[in-house]
Amino acid sequence: MAADALNHASMTLADHLPILQVLVPFVAAPLIVFIGSRSLAWPIAFVTSVASLVVAALLLAQVIDGDVISYHIGGWAPPLGIEYRVDATNAFVLLLISGISSVVLPFARASLAAELPVRKHTLFYALFMLCLTGLLGVVITGDAFNVFVFLEISSLSTYVLIAQGASRDKRALSAAYNYLIMGTIGATFFVIGIGFLYMTTGTLNMADLAVRLEGQGGNRTVQAAFAFIVVGIGLKAAIYPLHFWLPNAYTFAPSVVTAFLAATATKMAIYVLLRFMFTVFQPAFVDGGMTLEVIILPFAIMAMFAASLSAVFQRDLKRMLAYSSVAQIGYMLLGITFLSESGLMATIVHLFNHGITKAALFMGVGCYVMRTGGGFYSQLSGAGKTMPWTSAAVVVAALSLIGVPGTAGFISKWLLIEAALDRGWWFVAILVVASSLLAVIYVWRLIEALYLSQPAEGATVQEVPLGMLVPLWIMAGACVYFGFDTDITLSASRAAAQGLLSGSVAVH
Repeated sequence: MAADALNHASMTLADHLPILQVLVPFVAAPLIVFIGSRSLAWPIAFVTSVASLVVAALLLAQVIDGDVISYHIGGWAPPLGIEYRVDATNAFVLLLISGISSVVLPFARASLAAELPVRKHTLFYALFMLCLTGLLGVVITGDAFNVFVFLEISSLSTYVLIAQGASRDKRALSAAYNYLIMGTIGATFFVIGIGFLYMTTGTLNMADLAVRLEGQGGNRTVQAAFAFIVVGIGLKAAIYPLHFWLPNAYTFAPSVVTAFLAATATKMAIYVLLRFMFTVFQPAFVDGGMTLEVIILPFAIMAMFAASLSAVFQRDLKRMLAYSSVAQIGYMLLGITFLSESGLMATIVHLFNHGITKAALFMGVGCYVMRTGGGFYSQLSGAGKTMPWTSAAVVVAALSLIGVPGTAGFISKWLLIEAALDRGWWFVAILVVASSLLAVIYVWRLIEALYLSQPAEGATVQEVPLGMLVPLWIMAGACVYFGFDTDITLSASRAAAQGLLSGSVAVH
């Protein structure tokens, strides 16, 4: 024990990167409250977020070639102690979450001034840091129960963040309440599933769970655990038809909250689903009972079409994008059902590309809310003329949402089609194209409102401040950049897919 303690103490700062990924934002949250200064709250949050981004980038650089980092909390070796485990899959998601946070926070500074009373700003940034802590913790931990703990940290802070929208619209309170109820049900299902696994194996370490669950595909308790976990995470990920909390939550929350959650929260949940399906239960268990083809595939296809059709008939831009998010989650599920390297690559790439796309679109909505007072199409009439820079960025992100060549969205949908054809599911490939055409319809309705409708009489050019415009264009630019330069996304997703399918246990 003394030798272990000495080795732990002699580790360099670089060796402690996994714990710093979670610890830095976790410390920042109470620090913001303790200082209590409105002028210092944002700088602390922003510096913390950038630090998290740097840590995530350093971690990804270490594992992108297929290595795995195992960090033992307190010097106790797993499976007895708590382990933070980093591989290409979760390092990529960590980069997405911390990157979105670092871009959204500058946007928040100006956006909150228009949507939230000044007295609430300090609390907002503290809650934002807690939410970031929870999201990063869920992704990096190698302990199944810790996934639940961090999931609740992110969820509880999210409920309050959504409720902050009541300053503009009281319906934010009911949206937050509905999300609380559904989130609690999802968390209960998840923790029951974890309990079943612990009852069967006597361990909570995910790598150890994978070893002990081998050959137990016929165990009814394990099968029940799988069902509870999938349903619980399905609620968190807003998988169709478990998505009913999402449209109102996204619509009535402050714009900056929606931009952050749409780009990160559901993506985190999809990651957890991937981790349990392919690391804990193993591909052989998942495919053994035709779970993916019989259960997951139909819901994925229903999401792609039902949610897209709902988006077509919306009159509020926020609500339209919310239903669009449910449809895009369907694409991610579809990639999982192929149970192949190309399918998982498509899922992971789409998880990243959709994150940056939705961040840009919801930030665009925030700009419109600031200048027009709302996001209804009728309020956006002629905004392409009165807010040309904002509208141009929104159109770029909208094209990525459709999957137009030259954008990030095209890459992930192309990979999905390739994966479907590799599997021989040509009909599914046709459905992917068809559902993308539905996206053309609801995006066209937006473009029609922005550019083909006349602005109100006497309206002048009223662009938002640069503090909002620059982050918006960073995300819009990312939609184009990752549509041409795919080295990072494809290499990271390939390493992630290979690791998930092989159950790599290499330790750095």
